[in-house]
Amino acid sequence: MRALVRPLVDRPQADTRLFCFPYAGGGISAFREWGAALPDDIEPWGIQLPGREDRLGTPPLDRMGDVLNALVPALIPYLDRPFAFFGHSMGGLVAWNLTCSLQRMEAGSPTRLFVSGCAPPQARDASAPQYHESPDDELIEKLRSWQATPEAVLADPELMALLLPAIRADLAVIETYRYTGAPLLNCPVSAFGGTEDEAAGNAALPRWGELTTGGFDLRMFRGDHFFLHSARPAVLAEIAGLLSATAQRSGR
Repeated sequence: MRALVRPLVDRPQADTRLFCFPYAGGGISAFREWGAALPDDIEPWGIQLPGREDRLGTPPLDRMGDVLNALVPALIPYLDRPFAFFGHSMGGLVAWNLTCSLQRMEAGSPTRLFVSGCAPPQARDASAPQYHESPDDELIEKLRSWQATPEAVLADPELMALLLPAIRADLAVIETYRYTGAPLLNCPVSAFGGTEDEAAGNAALPRWGELTTGGFDLRMFRGDHFFLHSARPAVLAEIAGLLSATAQRSGR
């Protein structure tokens, strides 16, 4: 299955579809455990951008506008029931921009937007390093410092030659993005952070509340930037609890 948007598990009777957007360089496998771990009233779906995993042969997208242009038509057919978005790191920025686009188009709004390990757009530093422009060896060293890629992968030149184009493109999506303002969201926003995360800028996480009229909450989890893996049971319990509360308030 090579679709851009696909279910992680089929739950036709679920109350809510949860669309999950991965971090830079990641793919749908980042959420492979979520289907079995989430309750039956939530149907998780994954986003598989081009250039990775089973879409390795498809050219990756390197600008936010191109990502949104691909996602909007792919997602709209599946917004026929209540839905929520979860995005980690780059995925959080993509999910927020997508929510803005759908609201502007009057094409639907998520019952809740989860932004995880992700600084809010208005707090991003436009002068931050442009790692997507680095030579391969420097980029590999930066990946090593982030401790998100196994050393066996980083040390394999042939494997890295396959993986680097998508990683570089994803970094370009983030690093070339510029916040120019947007209408306030009308849905609740939940920001998740890792207590030891040095990448996301935890001090700025409360500023996600500036971007919505629908309510805001912040939850910190023990771990570094990839707490969505190390603290997965707690993360999923929080998501399930908040989505169940949303369903109850809407009378479902």
